[in-house]
Amino acid sequence: MGRTATLDPPTLDWCRRRFAEYYRTHRVEPPPRFTRREFAAFPFTTQTLMRRHAAFRSAEELEQFLARETPRHVYYSSAYYRAPSHATMAAKGWLGADVIFDLDADHLRQAGGKSYAEQLALARSRFLDLVDGFLFGDFGLDPTDVSLVFSGGRGYHAHVHAESFLGLSSSERRELVDYVLGGNPDLQAVLARVRETDRGGALAFGGGPEVGGGDGGRSSPGRQRPFRRLVPPDTPGWPGRASRAFLSVLGRWRAGGPALAAQEMRGFGVPGPVADEWADRLVTRGGAQRVQETLSLEVFSAEFPPTLVEAILREATIEVQGETDAPVTTDIHRLIRLPGSLHGGTGFRVAPLTRDELDRFDPFRDARPFADGEPVERVLLLATVDYPTQPVPARGREGETLELPRSAALFLTTRGEARPVDAGPPPAAAP
Repeated sequence: MGRTATLDPPTLDWCRRRFAEYYRTHRVEPPPRFTRREFAAFPFTTQTLMRRHAAFRSAEELEQFLARETPRHVYYSSAYYRAPSHATMAAKGWLGADVIFDLDADHLRQAGGKSYAEQLALARSRFLDLVDGFLFGDFGLDPTDVSLVFSGGRGYHAHVHAESFLGLSSSERRELVDYVLGGNPDLQAVLARVRETDRGGALAFGGGPEVGGGDGGRSSPGRQRPFRRLVPPDTPGWPGRASRAFLSVLGRWRAGGPALAAQEMRGFGVPGPVADEWADRLVTRGGAQRVQETLSLEVFSAEFPPTLVEAILREATIEVQGETDAPVTTDIHRLIRLPGSLHGGTGFRVAPLTRDELDRFDPFRDARPFADGEPVERVLLLATVDYPTQPVPARGREGETLELPRSAALFLTTRGEARPVDAGPPPAAAP
């Protein structure tokens, strides 16, 4: 469920009333095949008890439930059931399940030390890689079979509801995750060997340790020598992905200079003298540019040391690995946040998105529950805050009172970083 701040009863009631206003005035579209889904919710109470096994026969029933119950968090099952309201999983009658990819800032190695806003921007960037590179790219899914959603918290969800995916078992879904994560990529698949003669004519391309037969090249004119080269960057799947990343590493070294290149090579485990020599070859003498232009790993009549090739490729594949929450994807009974609902830990809307909307999506602007012209609320800051909320940034020191649009005030309050002035005094501490 993610982090949810503990709020005192008056503040909790203030938030519940704001959520109630949202559900009274906004229609939450039900998900596909919603009559076959289980719904669950956490109420606005000091106790975190989930109400499960709800089911709805119509969109109106769901709308009435949200307006009546005013839940703090709302979920629905990725699975489809014959009897979704049954209290035991075995009796529900599993029919299939969407495949859910959950990419959250908490899963990203680069997110450490970043602000919340920076983490959200990083998560969106990596989610775009997941969607375009894997779901629409390698998996070949049609955009109409994938629903994209901002989670309302720290990341994004992709709901795959293509018919061919619904019946996948947990182990089959694990294979999808393993592919996205790039576990143990075959580095040799990223390399091709080319047989060239001393006269410079390229004769053959291919894979494997040797290309051109077992006669050592004696049947061809001139002396032949096999050497490795990167596969074309547009090669499908992980080979092309890793090749692009390899070239990106070389581009970074060209921009950063030989000292950076040597330093990173040593970090990869390349011995210092070899790192210094190849930093000179690649950066100072232009070898990296030559590799980028020709894909050949022969630089100034010397082939890349295999250990260096493998070190760069290994590091490159780590850099481009997809990052997703494996348990969410492999779980065939998963509960996932309901698009269009409000997130009880941020007050943000769990926002459904088109692919084009994702390009320019900013949660602080586009996931606000209330539109421009919303009422202004006065809040007492319980912590020093600095958020790019729109249309007014939420910025101030602990103990200050700010006047903010209702969406921004709700954001700070649900996070436990502010307290509405009109919520009344907090309960007195027990003696």
